[in-house]
Amino acid sequence: MKSPILVETLNRVGLIRLNRPEVHNALNDELMNALSAALDAFEADDNVGCVVITGSDKAFAAGADIAAMQAWGYMDVYKSNFITRNWERLKTFRKPVIAAVSGVAMGGGCELAMMCDLVFAADTAKFALPEVKLAVIPGAGGTQRMPRAVGKAKAMDLVLTGRIMDAVEAERSGLVSRLYPADKVLEEAISAAVGIARQSLPVLMMLKESVNRAFESPLNEGLLFERRTLHATFALADQKEGMAAFLDKRSPRFENR
Repeated sequence: MKSPILVETLNRVGLIRLNRPEVHNALNDELMNALSAALDAFEADDNVGCVVITGSDKAFAAGADIAAMQAWGYMDVYKSNFITRNWERLKTFRKPVIAAVSGVAMGGGCELAMMCDLVFAADTAKFALPEVKLAVIPGAGGTQRMPRAVGKAKAMDLVLTGRIMDAVEAERSGLVSRLYPADKVLEEAISAAVGIARQSLPVLMMLKESVNRAFESPLNEGLLFERRTLHATFALADQKEGMAAFLDKRSPRFENR
């Protein structure tokens, strides 16, 4: 039986490829469970410092698998804790994650990309939250993360009309971190991930937690969290090595402790 994802590790980077090309990587329980399991393994692996998630040239992910959902009723989704049960593992993953997006990232696929810390997009990428056309709403964070990424006006435009936003508009609006030619986006995402993974892993995790706190706290609370986290870095052996390497004009040799 074909796996819904393909997983490999290279240069301290965990690479996850969504692998349902026959349905443009539509997201179903089997795929999301496999993705969660891969994230569990990468989080436990001290030899992985960053993760890249990608799809195919034609589709990052076309969205949730509508054929699987169409007959569900309220009690089906409520009792099974739909989305929360397995989709949100990416939200709690502590190491940096880059989405390398080519082709379509629609609905749940767009939401999956937004759960990542960085979005690198091919010039062929297209983003949309078209759930309004199915008489449902984005339910994997679309109505919450999109306004934080692009602002209320743009988010309202996208969710109320369901229109497609191309890669240039997505980068200009703040949804996309970097924009590349289609044949370079995965290479560039992996290269960036390798660079990130060279840094001190505890500091990477602290940075991710601190930036995410900015979206969930008043400014003064966020500043306090940042300050205490900065203070905590001075307990790390990596902090001593990083500053010594700077003064010695050499590359640091971090031990992730």
